[in-house]
Amino acid sequence: MVPVLRDGDAVLVRRTARVRPGQVVVVRFAGVPGLSVKRAVRPAGDGWWVLGDNPYGSTDSRELGPAQVVGRVLVRWWPRLSRVR
Repeated sequence: MVPVLRDGDAVLVRRTARVRPGQVVVVRFAGVPGLSVKRAVRPAGDGWWVLGDNPYGSTDSRELGPAQVVGRVLVRWWPRLSRVR
C-alpha cells in the first residue's frame, strides 16, 4: 500500500462489512493465513475485489480472488496520525 501505508504502520480499523469502492480495508483471503490491507474496488460475489496500491509488488485479488472484508481503515496511528485516503 506504499505510499499510503508502509510496513510497520499502525492503523485504526473499524470492524464493518459496509465498504465503498476506493476505501482502504483490512481483508482476509480464503486459504491464506493472516490479514492484508488493500483498496476495495468492487463487490464480487460474497466478498470484495481488492487491489494493492503497488501493482508490481502486491498480492491481491488478481492472484487470490475475492476477499472477505474484516474492517475499514480510518486513520494511520503510527508513526504519525493522518487520514488514509
